[in-house]
This record gives sequence, structure tokens and C-alpha cells, in this order.
Amino acid sequence: MRKEVAELAKMIDHSILHPTLTDEDLERECRLANQYNVASVCVKPYAVKQAAEILVGSEVLVGCVVGFPAGNSATSVKVFETEQAIRDGAVEIDMVINIGKALGGDWDYVEQEIKAVTDVCHQNNAIVKVIFENDYITGEADKIRLCEICTRVNADYVKTSTGFGFIKRPEGGYHYVGATIEDLKLMRKHSGPRVKVKAAGGVRTLDGMLAVRDAGADRLGASATQSLLEEADKRFS
Repeated sequence: MRKEVAELAKMIDHSILHPTLTDEDLERECRLANQYNVASVCVKPYAVKQAAEILVGSEVLVGCVVGFPAGNSATSVKVFETEQAIRDGAVEIDMVINIGKALGGDWDYVEQEIKAVTDVCHQNNAIVKVIFENDYITGEADKIRLCEICTRVNADYVKTSTGFGFIKRPEGGYHYVGATIEDLKLMRKHSGPRVKVKAAGGVRTLDGMLAVRDAGADRLGASATQSLLEEADKRFS
């Protein structure tokens, strides 16, 4: 694999999160992640142990979502879910904040929750990525406040989206936004220098991947890994 493609691969957290994916799908996607030597796989909680077994001996890390996708679990449940995922072999945790608490301005709750999950991750040599879900957290001031909280509690990453958020159109129906360049720049600007940024949702082309990297993203959550890296291989060769 060419150097440029290998570097892009190490930006990718290969997402294996759709509710309909089976154990057979999990194995296929983990092997694809290993083939391209991406940074990690991001799997559902029950799948951590199986993913860790499939990827044993590889350089691909195992990550797990917590409180996914709506963030509504009690803090104690998110902590337990984190501990269980780590016991099963996860070394990266992508947690969804309590969206309603953030929108309601209960920042003490939000900070205590993020800190609780961050602390248990760090006690077990795992990293935490804090998902804002910017399809719902639309106010700039709220996003900045979340970046400041994540910096204060020493979270490892701030992350734009779950990939499963939808907002209602004024004319009816729903649409999905995901990672935007504006959000990534905002999150990079207002997070501390030790806090990295992860983009997730809607990035399906190489140009899109390069754009989020240029906007400050260190990682990208993607299910279109194969097509992204095949496109990169063609372009850079």
C-alpha cells in the first residue's frame, strides 16, 4: 500500500454499527478492516469480544460505542457499559452524551457524565471519544461549551455525530447532516491541544475525507472504507 493511502487508512475507524448487521457481517467487515490496516473498528457492545478475537495479532484496534445512538442511558449504565466493553477487549470508547441534558443547559450533569466515562477509560488504558450529535446540538455556543467540558475532563476526542441522527425538514420529512466542515473547524478551534477531533457521518468520497482532514479531523468514522481507500489508491498511484 502506498504511503499516502496507508496514512489515510490510519485515519479511519471502520464503522460496523448498523442494526441489521449479523455476526457473519461483523467477521467480513473486521477482515476488511485488517486488509486495509485501518486505525480501528467501531462495533456494537455485544460484538466487542468477537471483533477482538478476529483481529488478534493485527494492528487494528477494537472500539465500542456506549449509550448509542441516542445517549439516553443513565451515567451509571454508561460507566458499566464502558467497563464491560473494556473487559471484552475494547481499547477505544465512543460515547454519546445525554443530548437532552445538553439542550436543556444542565451542564453540570453533562460534565459529570463525560468525566465519569473518561475516568474509567483512562483507568483502564482506553481512550474516549465524546459524541456531540451535532444534528441535534445545533447551537454554536452549545458546541463550544461541550468542547470546553471535554478539554477540562481530559477526554481524548470530540466527535461530531453518531451517523444515525436525523433532523426534521421544515417542508416535511427528515434529513441527515453528519460531519460538516464548519463544525470540525469550530470543534478544533475550541478544544484543547491534547484533544483530537473525529468526524463521523456522511463522508463517502476521497475528496470529502481530505476535506475533513484539512478541517482538523484526526479520525474519520466510515462504513465506506473500501471505496474510500480504493479511490485513494487510484488517485495517488
